[in-house]
Amino acid sequence: MRILFFISLLFLVGCGDNATKEEYQLTPEEVSLGFFKAVYVDRDIEQAKQYVDDPIKQVLTHYHIASAVQRNMLSLSMTNVEMEIYDIDIDFFRRFTQDVMVIVKMTGLKGGQPWIDDRTIRLHKIGGKWLIVELMPEKRKVNG
Repeated sequence: MRILFFISLLFLVGCGDNATKEEYQLTPEEVSLGFFKAVYVDRDIEQAKQYVDDPIKQVLTHYHIASAVQRNMLSLSMTNVEMEIYDIDIDFFRRFTQDVMVIVKMTGLKGGQPWIDDRTIRLHKIGGKWLIVELMPEKRKVNG
C-alpha cells in the first residue's frame, strides 16, 4: 500500500511541475516603463529593442545610441529621469483587448533645469506579447 502511495505521489508531483510552469508575460505598463528605462536610465538601445515591434527596432538600430533616440525619436533629451504610468486606456477586460494607449510621466532634468513631461505610446498584443508599435507625436500647446 505504501509503495502505491509513493508511486502515485511521484506521478502527481511530476505532472504538477509542468502544468504550473507558465512563461510570465509583461503587462503594457511594464513594457512601457521598461522601454523608457532602457532609453533614459540605462541608456541601452539593445535592451530597448525587446519592447518594440520590427519597424521601430530598425529605427533604434539606425540611431545606435540613447542620446540620439531621445533627441530624434522622442524629441526630449533628459537626465536623472524618474518615470511612472500617468494613464492607460485599458479596463477590466484587459485580456480581450489587443490595442492600448499608455501615457508615461517623466520627471528629470532638461538642460540642467527641472522638467516634467509625458509621452504617449501605443502598444499591440502580438503573439501573446505586448509590443510598442507607435510613439505618438508630442502635442504642442498653443496660446490663443
